[in-house]
This record gives sequence, structure tokens and C-alpha cells, in this order.
Amino acid sequence: MSDFVFETTPRVICEFDGALQLGTLCKENGAKRAVLLSDPGLQKVGLIDAPYAALKEAGIETLLWTDVRADPPEESILAAVKGACDFKADIVIGLGGGSSLDTAKLVALLCGKGQKLDEIYGIGLATGPRLPLIQVPTTAGTGSEVTPISIVTTPTHEKKGVVSSLLYPDVALLDAKLTMGLPAPITGMTGIDAMVHAIEAYTTKHKKNALSDGLAIRAMQLMTAHIDDAVSATPSREAREAMLQGSMLAGMAFANAPVAAVHALAYPLGGHFHVPHGHSNALVLIEVLKFNRDAAVSQYAELARAILPDEKFANDDAACDRFIAFMTDMVERMPFSRTLREVGVAESDLDMLATDAMKVERLLINNPREMTFDAARAIYAAVL
Repeated sequence: MSDFVFETTPRVICEFDGALQLGTLCKENGAKRAVLLSDPGLQKVGLIDAPYAALKEAGIETLLWTDVRADPPEESILAAVKGACDFKADIVIGLGGGSSLDTAKLVALLCGKGQKLDEIYGIGLATGPRLPLIQVPTTAGTGSEVTPISIVTTPTHEKKGVVSSLLYPDVALLDAKLTMGLPAPITGMTGIDAMVHAIEAYTTKHKKNALSDGLAIRAMQLMTAHIDDAVSATPSREAREAMLQGSMLAGMAFANAPVAAVHALAYPLGGHFHVPHGHSNALVLIEVLKFNRDAAVSQYAELARAILPDEKFANDDAACDRFIAFMTDMVERMPFSRTLREVGVAESDLDMLATDAMKVERLLINNPREMTFDAARAIYAAVL
């Protein structure tokens, strides 16, 4: 076994209706002025109302910032930073999907220190300090509440990451009530996203470790057992809680055993065509699994045995193929489009997509099999 270091969010609260504790949590951090970051969609459906009211009732002066944009562009993040700083916020709360949580991380960091955003892209370049940070996910997918990563869309449509232990929040608050009304397509996209986190953490070429392996397996068990219930017309509370906890466990796994080619190929789809991140991952997942098969056969077999009891005694080749078939069937059942043409991609875009994917070296180096331009283009072509 290799040496490793494992880090995660120091405090996790899993409680139905737990978002009503936000005022108390702010007080525990000595805070009096909070900025609550979310998106206009959640504001429109009223999902922010109860948490916001709980903050006000606790006497916490609160700036409600709901201008978070999907795949957050630099200008959106910098506007939120200015708003929080002008308000003199002393604590930051992210409430929403990955875009809101990623924005909240950078607001807490950039309000706490005079660094500029374009100075901290990369690994370990942020110096801190940062403001106290609480993260409340409303989707079961990104795991951003337990990761040290924030992904930003640059003006050139490139996805860049800020990676720093400073981005782990002080508290991750998992309240499944906030996910009960999540539309089925978003539930499916984010659920597959979380599974990709678990799969790529388990098969990563660098920093694979025993803790991440265990978390990835448990995440896959929870999510594969409950995703069909979660995307149904009447999802159960049990399914919503299982998906949210599975997403968190997968987030803990890939925060320490980094993701690879699925994410690298997904990023250009989000940057150029504004495809939601989970959907982008789902579009390329199966072809990447097939591409990696021979290099990851034993690991895919282990995942199969963990989630499919009838594969317990199968040899590696058979179990590996069963795993890929199982994931293929799952993606095909999900209520979202499964071709690139359906999200606006044309054949003339494939070279551009493959070129941009190859720039994501930070992730490609973790892939079990070396990814090339030709292979990336072939993967895109296969799902066109």
C-alpha cells in the first residue's frame, strides 16, 4: 500500500430539515453578517425561503445573493465577491448545486484575502485566510460540500480549477428535504455525476488509497440501489437521503483520489455548449469506460462485485463487462438526452472538443489508460 494523506470537511450534519439550523451554526462561528449564495431557479421555487427566514429569525443580518450562474464564469464570481465584501459579510453560506457551492468557496476565500482569482488557478496557490464557510447542497451529485476544488469558466470558455485545502468548508449540511422536489432529469444527471466521481476515484492512476476506495464503493452501493426510485414520479425520502449521502461519500473519495478522463472530456461540453456538468459526464461515461476497459479490468470487476451480488464469483473479465453493461443500462434509463447532437454539437465541433479536452492535463494524468487526441475525438464521435 502506498503512503497517502486524506482530508475532508471537518464537520458533516445529515438531518432532514437541518437547513433550519443555519442561524445557530452562524452564531457558533461568531458570525453576525452572512451572505447566502444561491441561484435564481431555487429562489423562484421558494427553496431558499425557509433557510433565509431561519437566519433572519436568529438575528443574522443576511445578504441574499441569487445571481449565481451555471458553470460559474469569472465575472459572476467576482460580482458575488464584491457584493459580499461591500456587505462586510463575516460568514459565507452556499446553498444550491455545484455552481452555488463552488462560487461560495471562492467568495469566502477572496473576501478573506487580497488575492486575485486569476492568481490562484491551479493546485495550492491560494494562501488564505478565508471567511467561515457553510455548504448546503440541494442536488445529489457534485459532492462540492466535501471537496477542495472550485471550477470556473474563463472568458475563453476554458474550465479552470482552484484547488486548495482552504476550500474545504467548516460545515457540510445535508438536508434531504431540499432535494425532494428536484426534477427527474436533474436528479438523473447529478446522480450519474456522483457515480462518475466514485468510479474515477476508484480507478485513478494517482493517489488511489484505501479510504477513498471504501467511500467510493459505499457511494456506488447507495446510489445504484436508489437512483431509479429517486428519478421516479414519487421519489421516497429514503431514496433522496441515500442519493445525497452517496454523493457526499463520492465527493470525499475523489477529493483525495482525483478524477480523470470522463471529467476531462465533459468540461469542453460545459464550457462551449453550456451542457450541465452531470449531463456532460453522462454523455461520455460509457465510451470512456469501454476505452479504459483493458487497463482497469480488475477494478471495474471489483466495483461490479460490490454492487451486483450475482457477480461475486465471476472472473475479472466477466465481472468487468457486466459492470460496463450495468452502467450502460442505467444511463439509458435516465430521463435526459444521450447524444451530443441533442445538446447542439455538430461533427465540425469534434476537433475543437478533443483539442480542449487534451488541455485538461490535471485530470488526464489520472486516467488508467493514456488518452490521446484521436481517442478523445473517437469518443465524442461515438456519442454524436
